[in-house]
Amino acid sequence: MVAPADTTRKNLNLSEVVISASREEESFLQSPVTVEKLNPRALRLTPAPSFFDAIEHLKGVQVITPSLGFKVINARGFANTTNVRFAQLVDGVDNQAPHIGGPIGNVLGPSELDINAVEIVPGTASALYGLNAINGLANFQTKNPFNSEGLSVRQQTGLNHFNDPNVKTLGAGGSSEKVYSETSVRYAKVLVADKLAVKINGTYLRAYDWIANDQTDLNPTGNATTDLFGADNPAPDQVNRYGNESSDRSTLTLGGKQYAVARTGYDERDLVDYNIKTLKADAALHYRFRPGTELAYTYRVAGFDNVYQRSNRFRLQDYRLQQHALTLTTPVVQARAYLTRESTGQSYNLRSMGENIDRSFKPDAQWNTDYTAAWNAAVATGQPVAMAHATARTAADAGRLQPGTEAFNQRLGELQGINNWDQGAALHVRADLLHGETQVNIAEALRRGGHALPTNLDLLAGADHRTYIVVPDGNYFINPNPGREPLTDNLAYSKTGGFLQAGGRFMSDKLRLTATLRADKNDYFAAKFNPRLTAVFSPTPRQNFRISGQSGYRFPSLFEGFSNVNSGQVKRIGGLRVMSDGVFENSYLRTSIDAFNNAVTAAINANTSSATAAQKRQQAIVQNQDMLVKNPYTYLKPEYIRSFEVGYKAVFGTTGRLLLDVDFYYNSYRDFIAQVEAYVPQTSAGQPLNTGSDLNTIATALNARTGQARYRLWTNSQSQVYNYGGSAGLRYEAAGGYLLGANTTYTRLDRTENGDGLEDGFNTPRWAYNLSLANENAYHNVGFGLNYRWQQAYYSQTFLVNGNVPAYNTLDAQLSYAVPAAQVRLKLGASNVLNNYYVSYLGGPSVGGLYYLAVTYAVF
Repeated sequence: MVAPADTTRKNLNLSEVVISASREEESFLQSPVTVEKLNPRALRLTPAPSFFDAIEHLKGVQVITPSLGFKVINARGFANTTNVRFAQLVDGVDNQAPHIGGPIGNVLGPSELDINAVEIVPGTASALYGLNAINGLANFQTKNPFNSEGLSVRQQTGLNHFNDPNVKTLGAGGSSEKVYSETSVRYAKVLVADKLAVKINGTYLRAYDWIANDQTDLNPTGNATTDLFGADNPAPDQVNRYGNESSDRSTLTLGGKQYAVARTGYDERDLVDYNIKTLKADAALHYRFRPGTELAYTYRVAGFDNVYQRSNRFRLQDYRLQQHALTLTTPVVQARAYLTRESTGQSYNLRSMGENIDRSFKPDAQWNTDYTAAWNAAVATGQPVAMAHATARTAADAGRLQPGTEAFNQRLGELQGINNWDQGAALHVRADLLHGETQVNIAEALRRGGHALPTNLDLLAGADHRTYIVVPDGNYFINPNPGREPLTDNLAYSKTGGFLQAGGRFMSDKLRLTATLRADKNDYFAAKFNPRLTAVFSPTPRQNFRISGQSGYRFPSLFEGFSNVNSGQVKRIGGLRVMSDGVFENSYLRTSIDAFNNAVTAAINANTSSATAAQKRQQAIVQNQDMLVKNPYTYLKPEYIRSFEVGYKAVFGTTGRLLLDVDFYYNSYRDFIAQVEAYVPQTSAGQPLNTGSDLNTIATALNARTGQARYRLWTNSQSQVYNYGGSAGLRYEAAGGYLLGANTTYTRLDRTENGDGLEDGFNTPRWAYNLSLANENAYHNVGFGLNYRWQQAYYSQTFLVNGNVPAYNTLDAQLSYAVPAAQVRLKLGASNVLNNYYVSYLGGPSVGGLYYLAVTYAVF
């Protein structure tokens, strides 16, 4: 039931335990690495709309927002919109979408009614978890039905998009506000006392997504040699406009000069239905053999529509995830086995959709011919060059499909089903993840077996195996080693690992030392070893110093290793040799090819001689061909991190009202997995030119679109990268139950040795801080919560766009009222209550205020 706040509580809960830091229960104060926790009280006090949103208020944690229904957690730098370096678990079970290699927000996670606690480890956890946890992990702990019987219902209703200029309204004075609704139900019942229990959860969310409408031109100097800038530039590339990217440009010779001209493309708002929904459910059956020994089967399923971003932005539509998990917990053994199944439904790539709506209306060659003819005619009538370009575009676009029309929507639906991004936009992937793991408390087993093991000794061992299985679709994935037929044989990708952890307590339990060694073997790589050493010194139970050193590896994800995508006339292929054999050795960097071709264009436009156009081109090629740079990168290797951390956690005052937690870390990375664009020169017949060919022949080929086989390759940076930072947090419980909090996080990219520009974007503000004030029962069952967050501007590097993300601040607030007799709690709140629109990364949506009323009825 909903109870009034405990007004007798005078100190912080110091008896809490954590499990994520060491894979076994230990004191929150004495954890050997930094751990952040949201306990049930903190979850009730948060003004955030959900527990997942509340994670952003923790120290050392960064959250970015690709969509209202899809947020990404990261820690300690190198964030991106698909964070494969941060693991997300639910009761120890990984809830990633298999082909993505990371979770899609909380769509396969627990509901607000079933969440019990959240633990975040903001730092590498690879030595214990392997997975992709080199930047950290989150573990969401749910309520056990044996301990929380009854029916709970929660309805959260709200509004967003107040005064949002990006929302298209009907007529003058049209309202931009949109409705947000989330309905959750939980039911738990003990069927047989102390033996059998069941729980069922369901959540249905409907909302209108945040809108990405950044019209910044990424190609402002594309026609600098002809003095066409701004609105006069015939080759703009706006961030959130798709179909006018580099592969959608042509070089046209008009009036004796060369101009870069792009197709017109469509705004993201034209291509996306921003109505999002998530329908998810889970059911669990728990059986207790005896106290402390429990077997649980859990089934989770989710279907959802929202927006997702990787190299491009996607509309996820009719996406399905389901998971079967079996967990055994005893005092000696913990074991899990689970299967996650993924189907992308009717999802599609927004860039490919924009490109191919244009191309299906009129192929590039025909459009260029019409554009050229119209430009020549306009100039002949005396129009200035810039005006002639505008006239030519209007003429070439005559009859173009217009957003919102029946014909446009019909074409969008047709392309949504074509699984080739050179012709359509479909994302058709079916993938499975199978995982099994076991962990044995060897010390406990020996003691229970009658062995006289010293009580100060701990010994833990674990092993796990994971296999990804993909059904090849012929576009996104193929099987490079098929037994019979590449489009029917499934692609399998496996990893096996294990760890051994030994620890001891010395000096009357004031010193705790732990050593861990993990080994992992992947199908395509030799075994890798991750050691971890930790020490915790507690001169008093309330004063704890910690130090740790560890390393970690991350193996390439499915997409990084095996992708095989036709995307905008560029072939994006996995970096394993089995996928890209021969491409690395025979390709040239796109950056050098672009610079070379720009120089050739500038030389042609500056040449006032009487030479023919062909002669001018060849002269320019010879002058600038030395600018071409061979691709120096090669096949994929695992990423590697080495991390060192120190920290101090303590409580002060006779009743422990004040908690202080500080940490500092220093990391070094190598072999960042990233992408490089490189083009293989080819003959007019499409045959590759090898590196032994004459440079002039290669340069001439690379100066023409038909002379290039374009690739985007997954590879490793050649840089050694260092970063460091720290965080400090204070929590103080004042008289009357008032809880005050403050934390700050500092994260800095120290340096890159041999910096090649390919290291993954740091994408992290140097400074961020949170201030909070809350009370569950400030006056007669009325409570409140306030949280203010500020983060510094930072430089963002993503596959979509690079640039500066402005600093922003948000104020979240909530007012609650508990009605114990009716077992109801009301919560009126808002995130970003001042409605100051901001972006958390470039290319992403503008995020405004979300104002809500949540009504919770709970009977326990």
